[in-house]
Amino acid sequence: FVTGSLSISSSNNQNTETKESGFGIVPKVGYFFTENIALGAKLGFSSDKTTVAGATTMDNSTVGFGVFGRYYFTPASQFSVFTELGFDFATMKDKIAPVEKVNMFGTQLSLGLNYFVSNNFAIEASYAGLQYQSKKSDVEGAKNISSFGLGANLSAVSIGLLYKF
Repeated sequence: FVTGSLSISSSNNQNTETKESGFGIVPKVGYFFTENIALGAKLGFSSDKTTVAGATTMDNSTVGFGVFGRYYFTPASQFSVFTELGFDFATMKDKIAPVEKVNMFGTQLSLGLNYFVSNNFAIEASYAGLQYQSKKSDVEGAKNISSFGLGANLSAVSIGLLYKF
């Protein structure tokens, strides 16, 4: 199967003369080893930029990859419920301070639902509920920053399309 995500954002605060923009794309491919179990990989790219009073204060680009496994609880129905465990690695580079590079590792446990509108196409909704991330700047003496979260915010639900071969 093929799925993924696409995000585009833009904001303009005229009170603080702050403009923010962002773009991200993460295509995913997976293969069903059994009726219930699928394994896959993903690639990702994102770019975020902030400008305050005409001066760029942040200009980051991130490239990453990951692997994931899915278990489908209801594989033969039109509504297919799944859980996904994923592991990701990414590198973020600040274009303003080119010596600054941040390496990130993360894992997440997600819940999802596919609604098959045909034999091959589905609308997919997923929710990353449990997450861990570790990041460290690629400079001498930098300390590791770790975060752990249990998402309780329903605005973290993502909607996408899935194509099953």
